[in-house]
Amino acid sequence: MAQVGGMLAAVLAATCMPALAQDPKAFAPEQIHLGSEIFARNCSPCHGPRMQDPEGAFDLRTFPPGEHTRFVDSVSRGKNSMPPWSGLLKPEEIEALWAYVMAGERRD
Repeated sequence: MAQVGGMLAAVLAATCMPALAQDPKAFAPEQIHLGSEIFARNCSPCHGPRMQDPEGAFDLRTFPPGEHTRFVDSVSRGKNSMPPWSGLLKPEEIEALWAYVMAGERRD
């Protein structure tokens, strides 16, 4: 239960203070992990596994950190050939995707 509360607090912080969202340290590790799982399942077929080698889709590694609203709108409503995800993803899941994209993929 404490993890859920922590995740909710992180989502609210990212939603209410987009300026902090530019700093990957502002995201809870659990939120980034959730975003990674959602990305792998739903986004990687077009944007590439781990945001590497997108197949003609936008390279999310270059997404501008100051454009949170643009990211949420694009994911929610769709853009170009990308379908809208608002009916399939909850707002907190879209925020987790934002956290994952802003944190970037760790290179081990």
